[in-house]
Formats: sequence, C-alpha cells, structure tokens
Amino acid sequence: MEGERYKKSPELVEEYLKNHPPFKAPARYLVFKRWDSLLETDEPMAIVFFAAPDVLSGLFTLANFDAVDPNGVIAPMGSGCSSIVSYPLAESKSINPRCVLGMFDVSARPCVPKNTLTFAIPMRRFAEMVQNMDESFLITGSWNAVRNRINK
Repeated sequence: MEGERYKKSPELVEEYLKNHPPFKAPARYLVFKRWDSLLETDEPMAIVFFAAPDVLSGLFTLANFDAVDPNGVIAPMGSGCSSIVSYPLAESKSINPRCVLGMFDVSARPCVPKNTLTFAIPMRRFAEMVQNMDESFLITGSWNAVRNRINK
C-alpha cells in the first residue's frame, strides 16, 4: 500500500478522522510572531516553544505545578501543524486548557533541529504558568543544575 503509513489501515484513518474534523481557522489568517515582536495590541492565542529536552522538562513541570491531574500536558497523534495550531487552539477553549507536546510527525521532523520538539501553551494557561514561576521548582538547586546545563 502506498502512502505515509502512519496508521495501520485506511479504515483506521477513517475512524480517526470521524473524531478529528478538519481544522477551522478562527479568522482569515493565523499570524505567527516571535515573542519579542509582539505589539501591545496583539492578542496571542497560544505560545509555542521549539525546545530541547532540558527546556521541555522545565515547561512540562511548570505546566503540572498547580494541577492535581497529572495530565496537564498531552502529546496527541497528529501532524506537526496540529501540534502547534489545532490542538492548542482547541485546548484554549477548554475549562482547564492543557499544553501540547509535539512535533513527533515523522514528515515534519526534518523541518526542525534533531533535538527539538514543540511545547504549545494556550495563552490563558501560559499566564497562569508565569504567575507560578516564582514559587515553583524554578527557584531550587535542582533547576539550577538543569539551567546551568542549558546555558553551556
């Protein structure tokens, strides 16, 4: 059988697609900007980090810092684009939005550095995470050891 072979059968793809309708953009355009290029008038819907494992460990831990549920981060199957656009935007509509670990799509992997994955955070959740930073593990010696390795 020809194709990408990310699912075992065409029937499985059909079932998958029943639960994952095509993404509908919230506006005519989706604008991606670097954080340092945002204007005061911009209203980001999500923040996307392209990060190495040590940075991801910090984001992952901070995303779960204030939650009882250990699933504050999800890694759903999908395209690279779905992990930075559709899933984070869907999560932003949730009562308890989760972060999305992604860029596992084998077709998208060559488009990012080999030790890089994505971590997408709905904006409301990002604001909560920022508020938690000063009382979290980020002020501990354990994080300092990781941070020192990141900064090398």
